[in-house]
Amino acid sequence: MAEGADIALQVDCLVEAEGWGGPEGPLCETARRAAGAAVAAALGRGRIAELTVVFDDDAAVRSLNARWRGKDRPTNVLSFPAATPAELAAPAAAMPLLLGDVVLAYETCRAEAEADGKRLADHVAHLVVHGVLHLLGHDHREEAEAERMEALETAILAGLGVADPYADASTAQAAPIGA
Repeated sequence: MAEGADIALQVDCLVEAEGWGGPEGPLCETARRAAGAAVAAALGRGRIAELTVVFDDDAAVRSLNARWRGKDRPTNVLSFPAATPAELAAPAAAMPLLLGDVVLAYETCRAEAEADGKRLADHVAHLVVHGVLHLLGHDHREEAEAERMEALETAILAGLGVADPYADASTAQAAPIGA
């Protein structure tokens, strides 16, 4: 259970593909911390919430991406919101707010981290924060939305000790998560 900023968050980690480690491994702990920080920053207000992070592979994510987004290719992260905007805006209730699922694709995430010279854990933290913000209604379809979402992601990640993922690699200096 991740806690902070008046929020109690249950993050279930499902490890469906090799390479991620087990459900109690360091990447699941990274995901829990990142999800907790994102929910606390974007939702707060004494909420009790639940979400699931699924660690899967490119084939599974490609199938989901084709089915739900009409894009027959893998992607790094997908979000499947469960809460409606009205539920997100409602006052805190005794029942947990079911936020939805964030799904990560191992091969794509690993390749992106390697290509950018980042630790996989830092990239996972970024993608979980990004995915959770989508669960909470944030988007980046329009430039102004994208700027707000990127600024929020950057601030959340800085609190976790993860460098700005949108900065030029030569200027990113934050300590890695878990360091």
